[in-house]
Amino acid sequence: MKQALLEVMRMNRICRMVLVTCLGSFVLVIFYFQIMHRNPFGMGICCRKGSRSPLQELYNPTQLELSSNAVLHQMRRDQVTDICRANSVMSRKRRVLTPNDLKHLVVDEDHEMIYCYVPKVACTNWKRVMMVLTGRGKYNDPMEIPANVAHVSSNLKTLNQYSIPEINHRLKNYMKFLFVREPFERLVSAYRNKFTQKYNTSFHKRYGTKIVRRQRKNATQEAMHNGNDVKFEEFVAYLIDPHTQKEEPFNEHWQTVFSLCHPCHIHYDLIGKYETLEEDSNYVLHLAGVGDYLKFPTFAKSTRTTDEMTAEFFQNISSEHQTQLYEVYKLDYLMFNYSTPSYLKLE
Repeated sequence: MKQALLEVMRMNRICRMVLVTCLGSFVLVIFYFQIMHRNPFGMGICCRKGSRSPLQELYNPTQLELSSNAVLHQMRRDQVTDICRANSVMSRKRRVLTPNDLKHLVVDEDHEMIYCYVPKVACTNWKRVMMVLTGRGKYNDPMEIPANVAHVSSNLKTLNQYSIPEINHRLKNYMKFLFVREPFERLVSAYRNKFTQKYNTSFHKRYGTKIVRRQRKNATQEAMHNGNDVKFEEFVAYLIDPHTQKEEPFNEHWQTVFSLCHPCHIHYDLIGKYETLEEDSNYVLHLAGVGDYLKFPTFAKSTRTTDEMTAEFFQNISSEHQTQLYEVYKLDYLMFNYSTPSYLKLE
């Protein structure tokens, strides 16, 4: 009788253990699906430690179909190297980068990448993507992040915030990339956005008033005060005026890529182009190991600045001013292999 009672008690303990184990497993499953519901990217977006780095995947692709991409980006790197070498021979100046030169380089620690953002080259969407990549589950969909939030500097860490040894380590071991655009198309896009939109009053006050005062003969007091009706011809005259850059550097929206990202001092592993934005962007995300979870946002803006639109803006620019302006952006044209626009009348 006693032995039978002990057997019953033992069976009860076993049943309780099985029940607790089942309940625990059930709770874990529920918890997992709650996390996945909140963050459909799961753990794939962050913390890729242990897998191949983007740098390894770029230079030694594991998938054969990616080899053609690797060849393309090698050609783009070679083009930059050749122009930098030629430019260093022509120039006697040897410049050392300062922390201020690195403020456009956004760092993603989890995926070991550095992105140099260039305004008017899809940088808002790329900042959104970088916030998803570095947010550790805080953000899910890039397009759910408002544009003004994407441009808050504290939301992303830049390379100038690190110590010199930390900077050198990241420049050596992280995959560095940037995106470029046909220089004059980017310039016209910046002009249209900053000087023809009524809501950009800060640019009108900061730059528009100065441009009107310097470049417009017989300007009215109202125009000099508001600066909200800058003509493209006046904007070009301001850019080629020798006093402009002596006074202060160009604003980032019309500064050259050469001066923003320093491609002759920093070896960029991947150079994406606005003209192949979706393809190049998703290639970067694939190299980061998140291509199955995250795609670069697609957009179809009817207001986007095109080559045809750019040509129209240049119709009223004199050949002298066209030539001077081309000299300002010449390195960007050569370095990133953009042809001289056919609509230009260069002297």
